[in-house]
Amino acid sequence: MAQLNQHFDANAVEPAAPFALLPPGRYVAQIVQSEMRPTKAGTGQLLWLELDVIEGPHQGRKIWDQLNLVNPNQQTVEIAQRALSAICHAVGQLQVSDSEQLHLRPLQVTLAIEVDSRDKHLPPHEQRKQNKVKGYAPLGNAPTARATPAPAARSAPPPPRPTTAAPTATPPWRRAG
Repeated sequence: MAQLNQHFDANAVEPAAPFALLPPGRYVAQIVQSEMRPTKAGTGQLLWLELDVIEGPHQGRKIWDQLNLVNPNQQTVEIAQRALSAICHAVGQLQVSDSEQLHLRPLQVTLAIEVDSRDKHLPPHEQRKQNKVKGYAPLGNAPTARATPAPAARSAPPPPRPTTAAPTATPPWRRAG
């Protein structure tokens, strides 16, 4: 049992609602916190990132990612370095010595939904899902999750090509070589 320091009235506080997964898509976000953390196995370090969605109907929601920058597996390190490079290019900071240089600079984040890695051993109906960052890009490269695609511009059909031979009834792909 825990004695509260004061009386708590739940009628006076709006209950917390559970967060639903963000739909797959592209979001305008910015990094708001970052730090180097040890990996679970203790054999390396990862760059932990917290991002805020800053536009659209999901504004204010959080996204987390971690880049395994120090690891005995060189392929794991290369994947993390490519993701960090994508972030650096997206925010226009190509030379960084502190992850804080990437903070509060808008970028586009692509999200997917995947099985929580802790549940991959469970039957599919028992597996929890989680959002997974699939990529980073500068703003303006593609529509975001808040945007609807613009209708394709219609242009006039190209002018007919001049022909020198008399038209035939056999289409070109059926004519003998």
